[in-house]
Amino acid sequence: MVRFKELCRKCRKNMVLVSSKTKFPVCYDCQKEELQGEIKDKKMKEMFDIPEEFYRESLFLRSIKINYLKFGKLSSKQLEWFKKVVDEMKKDKE
Repeated sequence: MVRFKELCRKCRKNMVLVSSKTKFPVCYDCQKEELQGEIKDKKMKEMFDIPEEFYRESLFLRSIKINYLKFGKLSSKQLEWFKKVVDEMKKDKE
């Protein structure tokens, strides 16, 4: 998949790595406040306990966490893909 950099649509200062499917690119700094919140479920707390760098790099991971904080639950597909992306990022890092 081809990826390129584009300006954040909120702050118009930071560059965001996006693909052609990304409709509204937002940088980590603009979404940082939305990512803050208390997660009470132990399983979810462990799942979302990944390095901050992963959230910086992936708009997808940020959106999944924000959706969980807003709605309090995720679909099985969202959970499956979140875990897959995190595993791929860990492998790439090694």
